[in-house]
Amino acid sequence: MNPHELFQEEVKSNIKGLGDDQDMQALSRVWIREVARHKWAYNFSWLGRPAIQFPNDAWGLQEIIWKVKPDLIIETGIAHGGSLIFSASMLAMLDMCEAIESGKTLDPKNSSRKVIGIDIDIRSHNREAIEAHPMASRITMLEGSSISDDIVAQVHTLAEGYKSVLVCLDSNHTHDHVLAELKAYASLVTPGSYCVVYDTLIEDMPADMFPDRPWGPGNSPKTAVMEFLKNNKEFFVDKHIQHKLQITVAVDGFLCRSK
Repeated sequence: MNPHELFQEEVKSNIKGLGDDQDMQALSRVWIREVARHKWAYNFSWLGRPAIQFPNDAWGLQEIIWKVKPDLIIETGIAHGGSLIFSASMLAMLDMCEAIESGKTLDPKNSSRKVIGIDIDIRSHNREAIEAHPMASRITMLEGSSISDDIVAQVHTLAEGYKSVLVCLDSNHTHDHVLAELKAYASLVTPGSYCVVYDTLIEDMPADMFPDRPWGPGNSPKTAVMEFLKNNKEFFVDKHIQHKLQITVAVDGFLCRSK
């Protein structure tokens, strides 16, 4: 076994230990519960745009993108656009690495890799900022409900011809909405790729954390995931990722499609 393989074996052992450590996982849930009261996730940006995500989850998504090497990422929920910019920049880095490896000249404004972002309300100031960003050429935005027949049809049409597709769901967090998103877009996920369902942690948080929201424990992305998995056996929860991250909003939300 070479040094690289030895290190990876050590990492596997570390992650298994985290997965077996119930106290550590409980402590992570407590930490998330307390930091959420301070809107911690709102405090970060990616390449200048606010990205309402946990930094751990961004790092985990980066690892998925490098592993899967998607040529299309579909995201529901845009907000300020930081997540779209993050995904576009990851695709740009894939383009750059492939250009370096092949010795080909890269046109940074002309990429076959794209990000589709969907939101029911793309506010004008956010749209303008996203369209003015250097990553904008890789981004297509659709305004409308992510589960409407029209938007779903548009996304399926836009996704035609792509060989590796990754999906991220982060809009309305009610059970019914997330389940409808999974039914609409999971079929686009290519074998070996992922559908990442964010904010599944809602199920494990106190109900009083969401007094002005239509979702909460019992009516959350995680309950939608569990319902979806009953009838979609080609998907499984990649526990390895959440055990590694510990601090994540996507507990049981990293869904991998079997190869």
